Amino acid sequence: MKDEDATALLYATHRPALVRYATRILGSREAAEDIVQDAFIRFAPANTTGTAAGQTLAYLYRIVRNLCFDLLKRRKIEMRERDREPPYWSVPRAVETPEENLQVSQELRVILDVLASFPLDVRVAVEMHRFGGHTLEEVAAQLGISVATAHRHIRSALVEIALRLDDAAS
Repeated sequence: MKDEDATALLYATHRPALVRYATRILGSREAAEDIVQDAFIRFAPANTTGTAAGQTLAYLYRIVRNLCFDLLKRRKIEMRERDREPPYWSVPRAVETPEENLQVSQELRVILDVLASFPLDVRVAVEMHRFGGHTLEEVAAQLGISVATAHRHIRSALVEIALRLDDAAS
């Protein structure tokens, strides 16, 4: 058997265990799949001729572990950088003209009127989802309705808002 075939066979045999190992470190199966694939790409060209299978497997696990730690370190640095950005409200904005202020005020009035025309549960669903950033599942749980019903509530309100804004603009 060729060395490349042995390497591929070793990888194919231990791939599920490697993915589970990486998943435990990263907490994400999708990221673990990517890491294991990257590990094989780095592992395949390595010269493991004459090395015991146990040592070769240990080397593959070490590559996976190191790649996982590299990813976690990169995520931590990215989070630190993101946290250094100033809050949106502290960044200077372009000065709006009185006409732009009036237009935004009129659009907000239309939106508020549309929302006021809906039942309370529809308004709460829209506010939670669009303004509060809650998922449909969270909205549904809070209101005691199904996810499909929460989606219908939000969609119907947003469609009505869009139609009224379009009418107001023309």
